[in-house]
Amino acid sequence: MTDVRTTCAYCGVGCGIRATVTGPRAVTIKGDAEHPANFGRLCSKGTHLGETVGLEGRLLHPMIGNERAGWDEALDLVADRMRACITEHGPDSVAFYVSGQLLTEDYYAANKLLKGFVGTANIDTNSRLCMASAVAAHNRAFGEDLVPCSYTDLEEADLILLVGSNTAWCHPVIWQRIEAAREARGTKIVVIDPRRTETAEQADLHVALAPDGDTALFNALLHALHGMGLADLVPWEGLACDPGVPADVFAQLVDLVAANPRMVTLFSMGANQSVGGTDKGNAILNLHLATGRIGKPGAGPFSMTGQPNAMGGREVGGLSNTLACHLGFSDAERADVATFWDTDLLCAGPGLKAVDLFRAVDEGRIKFLWVMATNPAVSMPDAGFVREALAKCETLVVSDVIAETDTARLAHIRLPALGWGEKDGTVTNSERRISRQRALFDAPGEARADWRIVAEVGRRLGHADAFSWEKPADVFREYAAMTALAPRHGKVLDLSALAALSDEDYETLNPFQWGGRHALPSAMQLVPVRAASIQVDPDFPLRLNTGRYRDQWHTMTRTGLSPKLSQHRREPLLEVHPDDAAAAAIEDGALARVVTPQGSAVFRVSVHSGQRPGEVFVPMHWTDAMAGEGRANRLVAPNVDPVSGQPGFKNGAARIEPVPSDWRAFLVRADAVRPEGLLYWTTARLLQGWLTELAGMGMIDIDALLPQGQRLEVADASRGMRRIIVLAEDGTVAAALYVTRSGTLPARDWIAAQVGLGEAAPAELLAARPASPAPDLGPIVCVCHGIGARTIEAAARGGACTVAAVGAATAAGTNCGSCRPAIAKLLEALVKPIEEKAA
Repeated sequence: MTDVRTTCAYCGVGCGIRATVTGPRAVTIKGDAEHPANFGRLCSKGTHLGETVGLEGRLLHPMIGNERAGWDEALDLVADRMRACITEHGPDSVAFYVSGQLLTEDYYAANKLLKGFVGTANIDTNSRLCMASAVAAHNRAFGEDLVPCSYTDLEEADLILLVGSNTAWCHPVIWQRIEAAREARGTKIVVIDPRRTETAEQADLHVALAPDGDTALFNALLHALHGMGLADLVPWEGLACDPGVPADVFAQLVDLVAANPRMVTLFSMGANQSVGGTDKGNAILNLHLATGRIGKPGAGPFSMTGQPNAMGGREVGGLSNTLACHLGFSDAERADVATFWDTDLLCAGPGLKAVDLFRAVDEGRIKFLWVMATNPAVSMPDAGFVREALAKCETLVVSDVIAETDTARLAHIRLPALGWGEKDGTVTNSERRISRQRALFDAPGEARADWRIVAEVGRRLGHADAFSWEKPADVFREYAAMTALAPRHGKVLDLSALAALSDEDYETLNPFQWGGRHALPSAMQLVPVRAASIQVDPDFPLRLNTGRYRDQWHTMTRTGLSPKLSQHRREPLLEVHPDDAAAAAIEDGALARVVTPQGSAVFRVSVHSGQRPGEVFVPMHWTDAMAGEGRANRLVAPNVDPVSGQPGFKNGAARIEPVPSDWRAFLVRADAVRPEGLLYWTTARLLQGWLTELAGMGMIDIDALLPQGQRLEVADASRGMRRIIVLAEDGTVAAALYVTRSGTLPARDWIAAQVGLGEAAPAELLAARPASPAPDLGPIVCVCHGIGARTIEAAARGGACTVAAVGAATAAGTNCGSCRPAIAKLLEALVKPIEEKAA
């Protein structure tokens, strides 16, 4: 067995992993105790990476249309189409759309090819959707995209403000470090978020501001501190404003901030994904600059990124409005870049940002688009429009690991790329720490590294000398050498000491942080900002928020294959406040349609008091591969921040309405199905197959849902109940379908576990329960250890009245910790009545 040190594939925390290869496509995963980002901790997604390294659904060979092609044929066609496009329509008719899933070496190669040798800056990244407003705020305040904090500051702070960040779910390892600080030094935690999330449940103070209320809140907070003599600034119009929250809550916030100068403000997608996201970022930076809470232990504004290499992409110019190495488009910067790359084709200025890029595709101005490692047909705002634009593109090339993503289905040319566990290179996390991703397995099929694919196209376009790299270390050395340009233009980024790194030293490179613990520019400035007003459309009176689930990732092409990760939320849920649900005649567990000016989508309803009245929430993950409905980004308007170009995913106009159905059903089957013509279906991975929830009108098409095999059936016409079991030739259970028109459906878990097994008697399956009932674990709370709510409740009744005690009794919450807020909430509901009864 081989033990490999590598870096996690998911969020921007950048956790180190020790992976032990146990078979051709098998690996055991544990946290790397020596990695300074996580010191051995992992979240549920990282813990279960081993469930996602199989070859199911993989793109293993180049494809032209629906025909398999050789690499030379496919790459020749890519280069020929690109060359013809440039010749006939100019370089700006070509564009790349790339991803924070790429390694830095991949990002650098793509940026160099398009900006340096095609001559257009029309390369943008899905990181535009995550953190571009933080980048713009940094550039306005610091003159460079600098994150001036380190994770250690979280452990040395006396107060942590979490702004638009459900940290316990979205960055669980950071949450563990925050919890440790609270335990060690009594650190206070404030959550500033419209929703009462699992993170907010555990805070000392939850500031439930209105959507997009952050700028007003931080301006009012800074004004209050200035009045107390704690902030040094020249006040500007709009600084003295209504904070937008109840006076007593604002007073508590002011008191906490005034009393704790060792303060970190951690902000994430909830702040960035806004039409005013850049101003929000600068309002946060202003507070720290004016109070001197920056560049010191336990103090600073801290932007957390969402993807494993969003920061690496920022460093090498993955965004369309920058050149590599944090450089811009001044004459002097362009001259240095052109000289370094030895090119006379360098682009003249910034290119199109993501939303404008896809508009240009729709309008025919971009005729060649290459999408790498991302799924814009799902993830972009107004995704229905984006899908239509992609379908119109003259040449769409997709490099990906998965053959049938919603985007790849529209491609003319598909190129098989390496995935996590096969790639070799570097990533940069949210604290500017560069780590190695290392290969665990040989390349499957004919898959290749993204940087190598790009380099092959560059050579075919006549630039062989510029793309002569033979291995990722060559690309890294060139990028490191190029960073020597940055200090010439007043930038802090500088990796030039690594330009002569040997192949051996690259292979053994340990995680390191560029710029030191607190990377600060020579000059910093406050940027006066004021809150913008939101106009309410009476036809769409609710505010729509979108976001992540704890155990899923982006568009689920990886996490959707994990049986354990799929158990936390098997369906996309529409979270609605009880008052709004009652007003719309919508019940918990029923179906409802969310309607916006962009489109509509159907979700399962979760009536949830954690939602502010007048607001609803839906998750971002579901795609055509996993559902017939539940596509959140169909609903989001393509409105963007005027500075950063980042779309506003968090505050759209919407209404909701009930969706009645004639029948409801669920299907357990060994293989996945994609039903057509239904009101609603979603599917989730099981250990032995797939669980699909269904609802529709009229008659149910049984034959379309069930595989061939021996069928056993019971029915009750009075209740509209029907149950069908299908046995394979070997006697195992191939499928089980449960339908009702007016009654309830049975519990899923035991039934789901029978797929592929032969032990269950048909009578038991038709009855939907085993002859000897197993203990009811309840809904799974701790995915890492498979601990259900009933087990936790039993531990609480047995005296385990704290989260730590529950962990000691059951192991729940002792691995990634992302379930600890949920455990605390269960205990609150259980222990308080027990204590009251005892009193």
